Amino acid sequence: MSGHSKWATIKHKKGALDAKRGKIFTRIIKEISIAAKGGGDPDGNPRLRTAILAAKAENMPQENIKRAIQRGTGELEGVNYEEIKFEGYGPGGVAIIVDVTTDNRNRAVSEIRHAFAKNGGNLGESGSVRFLFAKKGLIAVEKSAATEEQLMDIVLEHGGEDLKDEGDTWEIITDPAAHEAVAAAVKAARIPTVMSEVTMVASTYHKLEGNTAHQMIRLLEALEDCDDTQNVYSNFDMDAEQMEHAAG
Repeated sequence: MSGHSKWATIKHKKGALDAKRGKIFTRIIKEISIAAKGGGDPDGNPRLRTAILAAKAENMPQENIKRAIQRGTGELEGVNYEEIKFEGYGPGGVAIIVDVTTDNRNRAVSEIRHAFAKNGGNLGESGSVRFLFAKKGLIAVEKSAATEEQLMDIVLEHGGEDLKDEGDTWEIITDPAAHEAVAAAVKAARIPTVMSEVTMVASTYHKLEGNTAHQMIRLLEALEDCDDTQNVYSNFDMDAEQMEHAAG
């Protein structure tokens, strides 16, 4: 598992994301609105369906979901968002991708550039690191919640790609198209998940230690805190103990 996935899992476990629920709702509403431009019916729009599932996982009120869809389809007046993908490098030369959804391109570029520069990173050209990542479904399950055999049966029966042992969690990897079916099977088996999302998984990882690892966490937090940031992906890795400490 990449350091970023470990980081997200730790924060989910600690409930650290609860303090940012307002930002999480804003991020999901933006995603629903943009996805709905491709059609307001989730049955015929996989991206919208995924966004709605993410909203429900965060207990977003149905009325909020409905309004976000209507803004995307044009039924309600809404903000015109632009999607931008930034690529760059962090401490130790690790690869970073930042997905941004914004109504002010100049502001977004300025904030992301500042976050990189202030925390030992730098922006790269388009395509400079994207080739290191592939879009995958990722489902993390506590070791205490399910056995390897239980999860492997689900992976094999519902089109999953792999099951990995990541210390105190199991990690199910799927093709993006199979993520919904595998996640539904896990839920049907009454197995709670730590996280379940379609993400970017790196093909190689860079192990960071000491001050470099600490600086990477600061950069990651700075990028995540930018108002227009939707997702941050990286191929860093570090000791779980240091990551736990950084997560507070």
